[in-house]
Amino acid sequence: MTEPQPQTKPRIPTIDLKPWISGDEQTRKDIARTVDDALQTAGFLLVTGHGVDPSLRSRIREAARAFFALPVDVKEAYSAKVGGRGWLGPGAEANGYSEGTETPPDLKESLTFATHRPFEDPVINAEWYAPNVWPTEIPGLQALCEEYLDRMGELEKQLLSLLGVALGLEADFFSQHMDHPTYGFNINWYPGVEVVGEPEPGQFRIGPHTDFGTVTILDRQAGKGGLQVFTDEGGWEDAPFDPAAFTINIGDLMARWTGDRWRSGRHRVLPPPADSPAEELMSLVYFGECTPGTLVESLPAPVGRVAYDAVDSHVYLREKLDSITVD
Repeated sequence: MTEPQPQTKPRIPTIDLKPWISGDEQTRKDIARTVDDALQTAGFLLVTGHGVDPSLRSRIREAARAFFALPVDVKEAYSAKVGGRGWLGPGAEANGYSEGTETPPDLKESLTFATHRPFEDPVINAEWYAPNVWPTEIPGLQALCEEYLDRMGELEKQLLSLLGVALGLEADFFSQHMDHPTYGFNINWYPGVEVVGEPEPGQFRIGPHTDFGTVTILDRQAGKGGLQVFTDEGGWEDAPFDPAAFTINIGDLMARWTGDRWRSGRHRVLPPPADSPAEELMSLVYFGECTPGTLVESLPAPVGRVAYDAVDSHVYLREKLDSITVD
């Protein structure tokens, strides 16, 4: 008789937020332990029970697809730089640059939005605030995105509270730095080869990189040319997919904050697949950050494992955003 094999925990588990919010103390401890384990390996989670209406995500995609289908000369009126507000056209961004890799530009277009409330400090305001640019050709997009961003802000605070508890800290250890945070929001369009052409060697829809901020909340679609994550044990692997779940990964600032206890989730998006060259995908990506001027200091042992120099959160973020801009 064959002995049953022990079940190993998945590297990227699914966390249901409902029992985290309303469960008993032991349930919450178990969830926090699972989160801590997962973020020490791949830096990724799937999260369900978030309460975000799936039809809202679908309607955003429908509206954004109408924008991306506009003629290039119409879209160019909304051109922006990385970290700005508007349209990032083909060739604007190469995420592999952030790792020091000279890759071809990423095979995507993006609509990019950011912090919607101005700051009182004029210096911070000049650096980190400008009105979002909403395409007049797609009049319904603004209301949809603003509703979505409200939900993302709420979810981000829930996740940061969970992360604080997962480290054995107070629930507000991270969320207290969210009184007036910045954020980034990209709608990334990954068209097929009929739009982007045949990929060059080493070219991806998004090149290998880690994100820069605290937590990223990704609503993605499954595809052969989709998301892959990197782990030391398995190398590059297709990310697990659940249409009801958000994919969550932590960024560089959070990894530094935890003294590399948790890893900044390295990932990439594959180019259009050779056996399905017309495949088109769209992702909604919310990049969580924190209040400008937050000092990010590595947690000491036994939580932290590496003591990084303290950094100003937004000096760090600006350097990273500049690093992936294609001149």
